[in-house]
Amino acid sequence: MYTFEDKLKEYAELLVRVGVNVQKGQDLVITAQVDQASFARMCVKAAYEARARSVVVDWGDDAVSRMTFLNAADDVFDSIPEYKVRFNTDYAEKNACFLRLVSSDPENLKGVDPGRLERMHRATGRQMKRYRELLMSSAVPWSIGALASPSWAKLVFPDLPEPEAVAALWERIFMAVRVTGDGTAVEKWRQHQENLQHHVEILNGYAFDRLHYYNDLGSDFTVGLCKGHIWCAGGEFTPKGQFFMPNMPTEEVFTAPDRNRCEGVIRAALPLSKDGNVIENIRFVVKEGRIVEATASQNEEVLQKSIVVDEGASRFGEVALVPYDSPISNSKTLFYNTLFDENAACHLAFGEAYPMTVQGAMDMSEEERLAAGLNKSITHVDFMVGTADLSIDGYTADGRRIPVFRNGNFAF
Repeated sequence: MYTFEDKLKEYAELLVRVGVNVQKGQDLVITAQVDQASFARMCVKAAYEARARSVVVDWGDDAVSRMTFLNAADDVFDSIPEYKVRFNTDYAEKNACFLRLVSSDPENLKGVDPGRLERMHRATGRQMKRYRELLMSSAVPWSIGALASPSWAKLVFPDLPEPEAVAALWERIFMAVRVTGDGTAVEKWRQHQENLQHHVEILNGYAFDRLHYYNDLGSDFTVGLCKGHIWCAGGEFTPKGQFFMPNMPTEEVFTAPDRNRCEGVIRAALPLSKDGNVIENIRFVVKEGRIVEATASQNEEVLQKSIVVDEGASRFGEVALVPYDSPISNSKTLFYNTLFDENAACHLAFGEAYPMTVQGAMDMSEEERLAAGLNKSITHVDFMVGTADLSIDGYTADGRRIPVFRNGNFAF
């Protein structure tokens, strides 16, 4: 019987050796909350055992963040300190790996002025542009892993006492990332990548012009795809050939929508945790690629602020397919965390597109990418649209209709 400690060590090893795949002589930057110091140290140890050159931990604190957004001077939210910009950008330009450990309370910023959040996003997007470009283009290895915290666990399991809720959340996390404590997680992820690649090859073979989504929830939505789009899944390669796994867990295959060719009504199937607020029952009306109406039954103002941080925030940058019959979905757990919930259902993202999802785009200028249909924005927000009855039809350039999803799962 494997212990909780065995599973934690295996998880840390997985994030370091498969997630960012740190190489001998390479720097690693870890972002973590102060209350997760013990696990962060496990990752540091695993990285040095992999012969990392150095490991730096950038600490955060939910309580301090909340106090800052509620009490700091108003002009604080119009810029970020230059040392933070240089820290991230310098490490990225030196080919460091970036591992982000997330454990924040999904409702930590509930009640914070949405205007302050919007201004901080604008400032971060403007000043961290170079750093974001390096990550979004897979120029450097990066990965995200989640850790259970009391506040997050109580939101997911409100009827359990806190210790039991935390234990239950940890078990859901371990299940989602294929960790059992027996040391086989790395090999399981290699096999998982092969399975995802199977669907990638089929989708790339069709070279669809567009996808049409429809279900009983009220979605009736057409996503035009960029000419020369490429479906991707799971792991990616940097230009230097270093393999890494950006999201752990991941169950998706994804590509680039044409920013000008999305049309119709799309409804979210799950709540979205955004800026420390849970947004419920999202509904978008989209015309000629742009979101022209955004409503929600809870935290609608936060949603509306999110799609106006720049012109590209109201357009789409990612379309991702995830079987409803997937490990995370089958756990019947709403995580209130996009890293998990997006891998329980098909999803879309408004905001920035990934340039590796269009042939030749990695070598294009910003203007050329826009002309190719790739969206540009300082934001990238995934929201879940998959349901048990979701159907998706793919249309080829010559007009053939191919079933892609039926009853929430791949039709092939």
